[in-house]
Amino acid sequence: MNPIQTSGLTKHYGSFPALVDLDLEVRPGEIFGFLGPNGAGKSTTIRVLMGELNPTSGTATVLGAAPREVAHRQRLGYLPPDLALWPSMTGQETLRFFAGLRGGVDWGYALQLAERLGATLDKRVGELSTGNRQKIGLISVFMHKPELLILDEPNAGLDPLVQHEFWAMMREVVDDGRSVFLSSHTLSEVERVADRVGIIRHGHLIAVEEVAALRRKKMRRVEIDVDGSLAADDLAGVRGIRDLDLRADRVELNFDGDMAQLLAAVTAKARLRDIHTQEAELEDIFLTYYKDES
Repeated sequence: MNPIQTSGLTKHYGSFPALVDLDLEVRPGEIFGFLGPNGAGKSTTIRVLMGELNPTSGTATVLGAAPREVAHRQRLGYLPPDLALWPSMTGQETLRFFAGLRGGVDWGYALQLAERLGATLDKRVGELSTGNRQKIGLISVFMHKPELLILDEPNAGLDPLVQHEFWAMMREVVDDGRSVFLSSHTLSEVERVADRVGIIRHGHLIAVEEVAALRRKKMRRVEIDVDGSLAADDLAGVRGIRDLDLRADRVELNFDGDMAQLLAAVTAKARLRDIHTQEAELEDIFLTYYKDES
């Protein structure tokens, strides 16, 4: 059973299509990264999965149940982007409250998570910074060891050291055979921790790839120094060129084609002085998917 499964999932707000025929699966024992800018449909997808919105059409199951069913909620951990906690309660009181809702947790494990994240438990939540409130939220969704974690922009306010500990916590979840659905704008985070990534654009799921395959597909960053000048038409016959930047004595581009063909086209018009290539960032391929090509 896949922890998350949707088929033809569609949600309209009036005449506006926020989600269109979304076919999505999150597998056991994986971190699934869900990428897209504001308005792409990420939050709508999560709200449907959490039973906060009814779909216009299509189906969704979470841990084998319809999203609005209550029985699976103790097996689920959900961190929303706009986490609201009781400002008059301390961090520890807040966590004990959530523990009670879930029928009790291993309190030693909860304290261990607090130590790893550097969370402040003895102050009132209303006195905490955004980052420290986020730590309380993270502990609350990890501490009962749910089968599925749904995390919507969980990095908010976390400093780099805490982020690394949070990433380690997610990997421990999947090492235990459980799953994480990670919705994030932070491309470097998704590249670092996710096993697969889905890219949503204007309500459509336009790509689902293993991160390793995405890296292979995503081209290389190529910088070529030449004596002479090149025009875009000189490289028009070379397939796989993206984001071409031509300067007086330099060519920069993202490239997923035949390197020999590229070099032949360059050297036909100019003398090659130097070439440097490196694996492009995940952000480059993300932007490539998001460019309107119609």
